[in-house]
Amino acid sequence: MRGIAKSFPGVRALDGVDLTVHAGEVVALLGENGAGKSTLMNVLAGVHADYEGIIERDGERADIHSPKAAQRHGIGMIHQELNLVPELSVAENIFLGRELKTRRGTVDRKAMDRRARELLAGLGLDTPPRRPVKDCRIAEQQLIEVAKALNLDVKLLVMDEPTSALADAEVHRLFDVIRDLTAKGVGIVYISHRLEELEEIADTVTVLRDGSYVGTRRMAETSRSELIQLMVGRPLGDLFPRRDEQHHGEDVRLRVRGLSRADPDGGPSLRDIDLTVHAGEIVGLAGLMGAGRSEVLQALFGDYGARIGGAFEIDGADYRPRSPGHAIRRGLALVAEDRKEQSLVLENTVRFNGSLAALGRYARPWGTVNRRRERSAVGDQVAALKVKTPGLEVNVGNLSGGNQQKVVLAKCLLTRPSVLLMDEPTRGIDVGAKSEIHALMDQLAQQGTAILAVSSELPELIGMCDRILVLCEGRLTGEFHRDPARGPRAEQEAILTAAMARTTVTVDDPAASHDDPVHQNPGDSLTPKQPTDPTDPTEAS
Repeated sequence: MRGIAKSFPGVRALDGVDLTVHAGEVVALLGENGAGKSTLMNVLAGVHADYEGIIERDGERADIHSPKAAQRHGIGMIHQELNLVPELSVAENIFLGRELKTRRGTVDRKAMDRRARELLAGLGLDTPPRRPVKDCRIAEQQLIEVAKALNLDVKLLVMDEPTSALADAEVHRLFDVIRDLTAKGVGIVYISHRLEELEEIADTVTVLRDGSYVGTRRMAETSRSELIQLMVGRPLGDLFPRRDEQHHGEDVRLRVRGLSRADPDGGPSLRDIDLTVHAGEIVGLAGLMGAGRSEVLQALFGDYGARIGGAFEIDGADYRPRSPGHAIRRGLALVAEDRKEQSLVLENTVRFNGSLAALGRYARPWGTVNRRRERSAVGDQVAALKVKTPGLEVNVGNLSGGNQQKVVLAKCLLTRPSVLLMDEPTRGIDVGAKSEIHALMDQLAQQGTAILAVSSELPELIGMCDRILVLCEGRLTGEFHRDPARGPRAEQEAILTAAMARTTVTVDDPAASHDDPVHQNPGDSLTPKQPTDPTDPTEAS
């Protein structure tokens, strides 16, 4: 790609960018959110038909102005924002537009199912080929997107944040697939903000900044600090600003006893989970895909309504997770795993999305919204989180994935939560923005907010959390601490061991424990035990 330029209304997204990929090479494409990485790859994949510059394949000019044209040139792409049809099955998505046919000309579903199983098994995913995609977790959908790309006869494969929702075990399986592809001469363009992944898989790295080409380096000859300097144009401070000592506040913000849920659709079940989060404490939830981490947050936020068992308290008062609206009123906020499906109205503005969960704070007595106060509050949060947007009235769907995530954070913070639930809070966010989010988490904790966070990045959990609780198949199997005097120290190997254990592998010394020792219950019951919430008028009996 030579001299590639692309403009959108009011924005010069790319300005004379170059990129070279050789057969059998993994080229990492780095840059902050809004640097132009996804736009450049969308040009290559034929998503953006109008652009300036030249694309060559095997030394010859390639006119690529549609996805079909890109496929004819052997170019495939795994998009950052997954391009799957929710109502279709896994196999139907993998073969979309390239369905296998019988001799009679009908769709050969058995052959498609068989091939889909083979592709998914190679990625370590045991998902029924006929399951609707809408019933799959976001991490499963990410692997289905990979399988869809592998089903093409590609010469060049673009992977835009392919591991953003994957745990370490799934990441290493994907790396094995990449090595197999490069051994066959396939070129890979790999976009990721996880620098440790690039050190393991990439041969060269090309850096973009503000839509312009900065430079290309050999990965083995470049330090992490040099890459960050190239990306952001400045040295980056400590990525994990959390203090070394473990925080243990006196006030229990969130207490959970016996959280249980049987998923009727075959998803992860939750089995008798106990946990507490204190004021000013950051507690992490670790585990492999399907362990139930996201389900814990969704249960606490009221996504499952009455279909859960257990007893719950917020700031010492009984709480029943009845609905998301009720959870927000009780002081909970959730940064959801899938921002497009769960957190944002993409066709509406930054202002609309930012104030949506806290709109009642800006209502006049007669029921209308005080737009001046609303704009001021959203504008302050947008400025504090350094959201890159031309204005508050821009549709949030026009922002980069990382800036969309910052709008989600702004929306949550405007509700002034006492307990903040964060599901993959830095997914798809560049290293500079990630550092800012970590600093924000630390600042919120110092102000007394209790944070319960899920992340597939163990270094992030270890660097930011006071305690880490580990789940395996819906059970707590381990608890680890920042301070080894309080219990087992948080280390990657120990956490991974607990994440793959079906029974408890670490139990705190009661003398050093918080209020939620990890335990094993062989006779786990999933029968809901419903508490009452005296603060909720609908609970009166």
